[in-house]
Amino acid sequence: GPILPVNPKHRAVAGVLTYGDVDSLPTIPDLAVVCTPPGTVPGLVAELGAKGTKAAMVMTAGLNREVDESGRTLTDAMLEAAKPFGMRIVGPNCLGALVPGVGLNASFAHLPARPGKIAFVSQSGALCTAVLDWARAHDVGFSHFISLGDCADVEFGDVIDYLGSIPGTSAILLYIESIHQRRNFMSAARAAARNKPVLVIKAGRVAEGARAA
Repeated sequence: GPILPVNPKHRAVAGVLTYGDVDSLPTIPDLAVVCTPPGTVPGLVAELGAKGTKAAMVMTAGLNREVDESGRTLTDAMLEAAKPFGMRIVGPNCLGALVPGVGLNASFAHLPARPGKIAFVSQSGALCTAVLDWARAHDVGFSHFISLGDCADVEFGDVIDYLGSIPGTSAILLYIESIHQRRNFMSAARAAARNKPVLVIKAGRVAEGARAA
């Protein structure tokens, strides 16, 4: 499908014609990739929701450290902007997602992922980068390569539910720093594990590691 860059300052990005704002887009995006300053994210999410977009990947970091005029963190403001439209959000503070089998690279990963049958899901963008390097050197491919970042909305349980039910994924590998929705995670992992291996690497199990995570 078409890629529609939105940028008020440039006429083109990488040779692709840009649009000045979300409202100017000629079609409804299936997926929005948001990589703008933190203060702009809630407003953009609201505009995208009003346009009809149902999914956004927010790569911007720092939303938890800033507040709006109402005293809400920008993360909370973003989630409240998305809620009336039923929009789901991956991130913020994430590397993005790659689905090599359909040619999707909605990420700022430094390397593309090869097609394969392993799904890799991580909260750590740094680990994603390291795994991509290792996989390229060892000719390992992925059905999905997903960075969840801060997990403000879409959580591990949501992703496991999806990956556990699709035939193109034969195994699921998770790198977890923290789980917000524990019951959702356990039920999704139990269901998926009936069909395919689910391997979990948990960081931050001691105090020093938890602080680093």
